[in-house]
Amino acid sequence: MSQAIISPFDRSVPSPSAVLELLKPVTWFAPMWAFMCGVVSSGVSLEGRWHLLVGGVFLAGPLLCATSQAVNDWYDRHVDAINQPERPIPSGRIPGTWGFRIAVIWSVLSIAFSLLLGPWVAGAAVGGLVLAWAYSAPPLRLKMSGWWGPAAVALCYEGFAWFTGAAVMTGELPSGQIILLAALYSVGTHGIMTLNDFKAVEGDRQMGVRSLPATIGVELAASVACIVMVVPQVVVVGALIAWGHPWFAAGIAASIVVQIGLMSWLVRNPVKNTPVYAASGVSLFVLGMLAAALAVGPFAGGT
Repeated sequence: MSQAIISPFDRSVPSPSAVLELLKPVTWFAPMWAFMCGVVSSGVSLEGRWHLLVGGVFLAGPLLCATSQAVNDWYDRHVDAINQPERPIPSGRIPGTWGFRIAVIWSVLSIAFSLLLGPWVAGAAVGGLVLAWAYSAPPLRLKMSGWWGPAAVALCYEGFAWFTGAAVMTGELPSGQIILLAALYSVGTHGIMTLNDFKAVEGDRQMGVRSLPATIGVELAASVACIVMVVPQVVVVGALIAWGHPWFAAGIAASIVVQIGLMSWLVRNPVKNTPVYAASGVSLFVLGMLAAALAVGPFAGGT
C-alpha cells in the first residue's frame, strides 16, 4: 500500500517561523528609532522608567509595525501569488484565513498593550492602526495612491512613533516643539517612502498602483522625493535656531548639504542609485532626527 505524501505546508495552524516572517522584523527599525527619538526629545530621565522604554519599543516594533505588515500581506496576497509566491501567505505556510486572523489578533494586542502605557499612547496607537488598515484594506486602500500611501506610512512610522515615545515618558501631551518635529520628519519620510517605489515601477503600472514613479515618471518622482525630504529639514534648522540651538541647527544644516550632493547623483539614475542613497542619504536623515531630539530634550536649556 502506497503511503500518501503530506506536504509540510498542509497544516491548519501556521508555524511560529512563518508567523515571524509574516510580521517582518526587519521593518521594525524605523518606528523603533522614531520612538527612541521621542523618548530623547522628552528630556525625561530614564531612571525608574526603563520599563516604559522597553514597553514602548515593544509597542512600536513587534506590535504596531508588525500588525501593519500582516495587514498589508493579507490584502496583497493575490498580487504576491504572482510576484512573490514564496511569501508566507501565497506559499501556504500561513494557511487559510490565518493571515487575516493574525492581523486582527495583533491589532487587539496592540491596543490592549498601549492602554497600559497611558491614554495619549493609546490614542496614538489607535490612530496608527487605523492608518495601517486604511493603507492596505479596501475600500480606502491608500497604498494605491502615490501621495496618500506614503503619507500614511510616514505618519505611522515616524510621527506617531515619535509622539508615542515622548508621551510614554511624560505621561501627558508632548510639547508643541516635539509635535512640530515629529510632523516635519513625517513629511520628510514621505520622500523616503517614494524612493521605495522605484524598484517596482513596471509592476505598479500593470497592477494599477498609482505610485509617483508610475504616474509622473521616475525622473520627476525622484526630484519630488528629494524636495520633500529636504524642505522639512530646512524648517527644522530654522526652528532650532529660533529655539536657541544654533549648534544642533548647524550640524543638521551640514547634513542637508551632504544629502543634496548625494541627491544630485541619485536623480541621474533613480532606479539604479536608490539602494546606495538609502544607505547614505537616508542615514543622514535619521541621524538628523536624533540631533533634533537631543536639542529639545537633554540640551533644551542650552545650545
